[in-house]
Amino acid sequence: MQFVVKRDILLKSLNFVQGVVEKKNTLPILSNVLLQLKDNKLSIVATDLDIIFYDEIEDVKIFNEGSTTTSAAILFDILRKISSNSEINFDLKTENKLSLKSENSDFNLLCLPTDNFPTFTDEFSGNEFSISNKNFLKVLDKTKISISNDDTRHYLNGVFFHLTEAQGRSFLTGVATDSHRLSSSSIEINNTNDFNSFILPKKTVYQLCLLLSENSEELKMQISDNKIKFSLGKIKLISKVIDGKFPDYKKVVPINNEKKLVIRSKEFINSIERVASVSLDRKEGVKLNIQKDNIQLSVNSANSGEGNEKITAEFNSDKINISFNSKYLIDIASAIEDQNLIMNLKDSVSPVLIQDKSDKNSYYVIMPMKI
Repeated sequence: MQFVVKRDILLKSLNFVQGVVEKKNTLPILSNVLLQLKDNKLSIVATDLDIIFYDEIEDVKIFNEGSTTTSAAILFDILRKISSNSEINFDLKTENKLSLKSENSDFNLLCLPTDNFPTFTDEFSGNEFSISNKNFLKVLDKTKISISNDDTRHYLNGVFFHLTEAQGRSFLTGVATDSHRLSSSSIEINNTNDFNSFILPKKTVYQLCLLLSENSEELKMQISDNKIKFSLGKIKLISKVIDGKFPDYKKVVPINNEKKLVIRSKEFINSIERVASVSLDRKEGVKLNIQKDNIQLSVNSANSGEGNEKITAEFNSDKINISFNSKYLIDIASAIEDQNLIMNLKDSVSPVLIQDKSDKNSYYVIMPMKI
């Protein structure tokens, strides 16, 4: 096996691989990336058994076909430190030694036989959906902030995708919740035949965000019983979906919160960050004393002091005191596209609905804290 490839092309592919392979693995082969030369192209495969990443590079000079696996982290680190636009010469000297040469550099990497690398059947018989890359990334970015890390309720450890309808139009809706906050975002889609709801795991969500943000190809999606395949040009990402039933989230979305607070998003974020500076572990909640035309924000930490600040706002009701986890508020406020954030309240203990005037297809729910 011998080939020459441009450093920048291979590095881009290996950058995506880093998020898939597990650094500490009970199976050493899963820390490796599979390099396969066949049919005038270089295939790159990485997996942690739950996610499989495929890429193909056609801009490669092949002298001898073949395949091997070597450490994904070490190969990535070497390529990162080699100068841009270099040509890299790979040569498999023996079954467990891969030579890598570039300009004045010469490395020999240890390899593991390809027989140990997992093989997968790529069976997807359902319809393939085309979705706007940019729109799907937006849904992922807005919902991932509310994914739960609680393993006891594994069905909350991802984003729930399902079809919804409004005014005779069909939407693909993503929802995530950790039971303290909830994010929902939707995009309109046309072809809805054979669509099955699925829960996309957190790790896949973050990998997909990275792929979509660096790739302008159209996104294609195909769903089977327990797996989902995303295709972006030559790149494929196949992931298991979470086996479990997502709760009926609509029950917690407030529908008659009449008290409306309008506040500048950026100013709100900056103010929370300033007053929360007194809390070392950021566990203390931020108290909001809401008046007709301003909000008094305060954080009181038993260990390190207190912070107070007042900012202007518009409120259509009598004053109310309410407290929130400061990180949750910042995450949601940062996802708002409009310069103003709209908070719909009922009282100091009921769920609060947060809306974005610039994106009518997204909303957030946050539970108050008891302080």
